[in-house]
Amino acid sequence: MSDHHIPEPILAALDRADASWRPILEAGLQAVAAASPDYLPALAVDDYLPTEGRIFAAFAQSLQQVRHVLVGEGPYPRAESATGVCFMDGAVGELWSETGLSKPVNRATSLRNFMKMLLVADGRLQPESTGGSALAPVAQAARASGSSSIQTLAQLQDNLHRHGFLLLNAALVFRKHVAPAVDARAWQPFLQTVLAALARQAPPPTLVLWGKIAEQLQRLPEARQLPQILAEHPYNLSFIRHKGMQELFGPMELLRLQ
Repeated sequence: MSDHHIPEPILAALDRADASWRPILEAGLQAVAAASPDYLPALAVDDYLPTEGRIFAAFAQSLQQVRHVLVGEGPYPRAESATGVCFMDGAVGELWSETGLSKPVNRATSLRNFMKMLLVADGRLQPESTGGSALAPVAQAARASGSSSIQTLAQLQDNLHRHGFLLLNAALVFRKHVAPAVDARAWQPFLQTVLAALARQAPPPTLVLWGKIAEQLQRLPEARQLPQILAEHPYNLSFIRHKGMQELFGPMELLRLQ
């Protein structure tokens, strides 16, 4: 495959990734350029999220540490929220409030439903009752001094990393004037390169696919080499009751200090 010129701002963003990923991510960018030569040059001069060169921020941990690959749809459509890490909303600090989940968590629908699913898996909430009145005592206990509960989104992200999660989006960028499915299609050769590298790991990590756009990766030959678990996107309320997600995440106790 001949080398395509990768625009400098896109290449510079690779510095955020762990060194073990560098050759794989460069090969992935070459695959994107080979499939659609105009895509990366146009993206490099466009407005997109995440900002501050965080497009490859999900790859901050080493390739060898990855045991699960969580694939969501795309970055949050708000600059303060899009961090380059799947469903980690940069606008969220504290997770709890006196009355339940904090206001920023409640605004980040996917994160809110993910936390409720974890609380159900943990036995702290009943699946039929996950609203405000049920959450208030759970939040008060979580905030009490000496509590073993995590307090911030950064701690939740650390716990996910500790369990070997690579938190990826099917589309690595969000642009106001481009449909997410279009950006996701352009990044597919990149994701194929990443999945092929992960499939060579022993044991291969589990692919966790959330929502319709991520689900389309199922058909890729590279994805078929990995164990897979599917769920609706967590912005759906039904995600809270998803048995497969409860069984996967419950034993990890992600809401506890580790």
